[in-house]
Amino acid sequence: MPDWLTHEPVVRIAVFAALFAVFAAWELGRPRRALHDSKRHRWATNLGMFVLDAAVVRVLFPGAAVGFAVLAQRYDLGLLQLVALPAWVEIVTAVLLLDLVIYWQHRLFHKVPLLWRMHKVHHADLDFDTTTGVRFHPLEIVLSMLIKLLAVLAIGPAVLAVLLFEIVLNGTALFNHANIRMPVALDRVLRWLVVTPDMHRVHHSSIVVETNSNYGFNLPWWDRLFGSYRAQPQGGHADMHIGLRDLPERQSMVSLLSLPFQDRGQQPAVTP
Repeated sequence: MPDWLTHEPVVRIAVFAALFAVFAAWELGRPRRALHDSKRHRWATNLGMFVLDAAVVRVLFPGAAVGFAVLAQRYDLGLLQLVALPAWVEIVTAVLLLDLVIYWQHRLFHKVPLLWRMHKVHHADLDFDTTTGVRFHPLEIVLSMLIKLLAVLAIGPAVLAVLLFEIVLNGTALFNHANIRMPVALDRVLRWLVVTPDMHRVHHSSIVVETNSNYGFNLPWWDRLFGSYRAQPQGGHADMHIGLRDLPERQSMVSLLSLPFQDRGQQPAVTP
């Protein structure tokens, strides 16, 4: 294992903390929408779920995806080990393939009712800000990690590619869930390169056809390519209803942990 990998957790935590501070400050200065629930309560709940998820991953998968990339390189596992590519081409290809896996995984969690039971914890947030991007049920995190580890073994990416992908995935999750106001012209350009908050906010609409659109986290191209792109919510960003309709206004970590085992928050119809 390269020596620099020993600092991988520190690098990821530092980047996450810096980006979180930036988007949290941006939300305070130029919010896109008024929030309905107490920010203090929601942040305590959402960040509490994030800390719990991180602890579960660290215990169950101490090496995480980067560790599996080391194994893939050591034992020549995966598609990219079958061809000789320039280093930068291999890194770009690996990041694109991993992002494509995450896109289809996300669609799967909306399509399969059992998986939706876990994923609805993310959609149960009745407001939408940067902490929504780290609010997931531990069961979903574990299953997502298993899918990611299998993808790493199948693709055989460079270790640096996986580290970059993980950092970018965490950063874009904070960005595209942020309650930030950007000039319309800037959003129009950026959403060709990265999933913007206005693009992803549509995905958190309580209207089913909007919930089942804009699945991308990092790159916006997959939604356009596979027909799941929706430009704007039909009710407009200021007035659209966020979250699931039949849930209480005030949610706690206990209620979120038990939500997959309840019938509340089920979509009336789940489409691909």
